[in-house]
Amino acid sequence: MTKETISETAALKALLSETSDHQILAEMLGFVADRLMALDVDQLCGAGVHERSAGRVNHRNGYRPRRWETRAGTVDAQIPKLRKGTYFPEFLEPRRASEKAMTAVI
Repeated sequence: MTKETISETAALKALLSETSDHQILAEMLGFVADRLMALDVDQLCGAGVHERSAGRVNHRNGYRPRRWETRAGTVDAQIPKLRKGTYFPEFLEPRRASEKAMTAVI
């Protein structure tokens, strides 16, 4: 087990012990979404966080917050920014649910 995996396991255990039951699913969804985005950006950059690599093609440049409305509740996602180009995860939709409903009616 890597050190990163151990710290993520500890973070998940802390989340489960501190979060109320009605928010746990949304918090877990946010945890998984953050991890998926990190893996995706690692692949796009050619190296992990704080990792030096000859194959690196891009660098991270902070995060931008986004509220993600799901059936489990609202998730506050932190979308990674890149120095060159843009990144938007595939599993997030560019329009909100209310906007989608409005366009479906029209």
